[in-house]
Amino acid sequence: MDNAGVRRGIVIKDDWPGYSLDLFTYPEHYHEDIETVYIPHGVIMNRIERMAHYIMDDFGDNNIMVLCVLKGGYKFCVDLVEFIKVLGRNSNKYLETRVEFIRLKSYLNDQSTEELHIIGSQDLSFLRGKCVLVVEAIIDTGKTMKALLKHVETFEPKMVKVAGLLVKRVPNMAENLTDYVGFEIPNRFVVGYALDYNEYFRDLNHICVISKTGKMKYKV
Repeated sequence: MDNAGVRRGIVIKDDWPGYSLDLFTYPEHYHEDIETVYIPHGVIMNRIERMAHYIMDDFGDNNIMVLCVLKGGYKFCVDLVEFIKVLGRNSNKYLETRVEFIRLKSYLNDQSTEELHIIGSQDLSFLRGKCVLVVEAIIDTGKTMKALLKHVETFEPKMVKVAGLLVKRVPNMAENLTDYVGFEIPNRFVVGYALDYNEYFRDLNHICVISKTGKMKYKV
């Protein structure tokens, strides 16, 4: 298997039911709000460690300017940067990682609005001449990511790569937009590991499928 195939990510098939909630621990107050544990926390962490290897290989001796997309990307970003640091210490190839944050808003309830709303400063001039790694938790049609990358390119970075923990198989799916993919998943609305539904569920360690009860309870 070539590198391009590996970096596509672990493909989760459409009929994957997930694991029974009884097999894992999770906050009890979400008992009726989630259907299944879709990707357990341990599997997430192991996959992120592998992604860190790819990133170390590709960035060579270049320091990494990490642009973390909030809020959903914060756990993924923290764990990915930590693995990069650990790998660097263990291999005597230590890459300096500087993390900056950008906050986007593109979802209302479980629907993507597909518009780019940058909350806070839009000045990313600190990216000029840098090797940039955009870290995003979930990418579906890629419209928001394309708009963000277009904005990033105006500040003339040396190189830009995208790490996406989850890429959804949706109509008009963003092909070749993500350089490092954790998991390719069906078009299901998932929560946990900092992914939210109207700001709820960020405190789940696993990635889970939200239930109809959960959607109704936390709808705005």
